[in-house]
Amino acid sequence: RLQSTEYSYMALLALLAVLMVCGIAACCRKSRSAADGTFLVKFEVDKLDGKDGQAGSFIMEVHPEWAPLGAARMKELVDQSFFSEIRFFRVIDNFMAQFGISGDPAVAVKWSNMKLIDEPVKESNKKGYVSFATSGENSRTTQMLINFADNANLDGMGFCPFACVVKGMEVVDRIYKIGERPDQVQIQMEGNSYLSKEFPELTFITSAKIVNDLK
Repeated sequence: RLQSTEYSYMALLALLAVLMVCGIAACCRKSRSAADGTFLVKFEVDKLDGKDGQAGSFIMEVHPEWAPLGAARMKELVDQSFFSEIRFFRVIDNFMAQFGISGDPAVAVKWSNMKLIDEPVKESNKKGYVSFATSGENSRTTQMLINFADNANLDGMGFCPFACVVKGMEVVDRIYKIGERPDQVQIQMEGNSYLSKEFPELTFITSAKIVNDLK
């Protein structure tokens, strides 16, 4: 009987996990059919859990009606193949995964001067939602974060969601938790040569492209 009870408990936990993931997708996708300009971006990633050969993918749904400038910047970055070889350099368990500094210092400098005007926060920073990082007024460029949990405290700080992970959140949860060890100034100056040497375990993006469906 004890084994049966334990099995039932584990089955219930598994079902709840599935419902939570489906709930994230449903919440984000509920207005897609009626939303002009909404699009999907598929990310292929490698070194999940910090291990060679551990690859996977996840899909973001980008919502221009949440943040038109943020959505347009995302499309611009994807169209220019910006994300290839980019590392998740600041990843804090139960908080968020941050990425978006180019591995090429010359490219990083270019984008650092292309700041976006702030937009009103229309959606909360819930689990799976994606916002551009901000360090103050009108400071958004290319860095962004995926929330591992509900982080409503970020809403009042100007972190404006523009997208949501609708497939593969279990992959996102396996992004290597490096904490805050990499130095952002050094990343800007030295790019991937610094990160590859000092933090070879970082999960990184191999490709990002716009797709038509969730396959």
